[in-house]
Amino acid sequence: MDQLRIGIVGAGIMGRANALSLSAVGEVEVTACTSRSAEAAGRLADEIQERGAPRPAIHADLDALLQDDQVDAVVLTTPDHLHGEMMVRAADAGKHILVEKPLTTSVAEADAAVAAVRRNNVVAMCLFNHRWVPAYAQAHDLLADLGEPAVAYARKDDTIFVPTEMLSWADRTTCAWFLSSHDIDLVSWLLRDQVSRVYATARWGKLRSLGIDTPDAIQIQAEYSRGAVATFESAWIYPNTFPTMVDSYVSVVAENGVVQLDRQKESVVVAREDGYSYPRNMLQRVMHGIPAGAYADAIAHWITCCRTGAQPLITIESSRNVTAVLEAAHTSIATRQPVDVSMLADPAPR
Repeated sequence: MDQLRIGIVGAGIMGRANALSLSAVGEVEVTACTSRSAEAAGRLADEIQERGAPRPAIHADLDALLQDDQVDAVVLTTPDHLHGEMMVRAADAGKHILVEKPLTTSVAEADAAVAAVRRNNVVAMCLFNHRWVPAYAQAHDLLADLGEPAVAYARKDDTIFVPTEMLSWADRTTCAWFLSSHDIDLVSWLLRDQVSRVYATARWGKLRSLGIDTPDAIQIQAEYSRGAVATFESAWIYPNTFPTMVDSYVSVVAENGVVQLDRQKESVVVAREDGYSYPRNMLQRVMHGIPAGAYADAIAHWITCCRTGAQPLITIESSRNVTAVLEAAHTSIATRQPVDVSMLADPAPR
């Protein structure tokens, strides 16, 4: 494949972020886009053209984009609950797929997506970009020499800006789907193991008082198949005065050592008259005019897999298993009981 021609589905924050990252990759062209808002799709097409690339075609909907013979692959950046059906349609159309996390919000939809991807022999990857953060990748290597993991903790909390202003569909998801999906993929990769059982609890209040029917916070207790235990914390009611939109921390205690990863400060501190902040730069940054960081690196990896047919570092099965953990966690919240997690075998665990 000399050039990968890409259609972007969704023209919001993540659609624009993907387009920016793709603009830095050679032999790739965004040839089409679609969005629920034709105006937003037009703005995205204009931005792509302003970067010196041909203006992509704007399609009325996903079906029209999938029928475009100038599209080899799709990038799905729609709200969480829309991913599943779109993946099946894209795979059946023979398009490679990059999908924002989480893969889907139900195991049934995830299983249908996995089946469609494997049936049509297309490359598909969920954009769990944390595996390309240098500190996390280094931790993965270090943990290989520290013996069996014993206990892990992962916190990913957002400011209240995210569910009240950034997302128009916060009531269709939860902080665990939106935030802990990253951490479940990451910690499972670090531990080289899969979750077998969960017990989860949630707290409602602040967001409901604002008319958004979604939990303020969720805590998931997870048991891994080889005996390690982990806690996944997510909340999105931090005050907007917090110096970062996201507060992330991960630790793993193994039999022969401990690894701790604190991403609150990413090397830069800025003080202005109106506030104090820690600018984020590990996931997304523009360096000397070129998009860089873990987000761009993950996308570049997927592009290489599309061009070569290689298995992505993040297999579609492993992302399905993240969905299985989260579905079990939400069942546990509803029933107030521990729930076993049914896992698919990962064809290429790494």
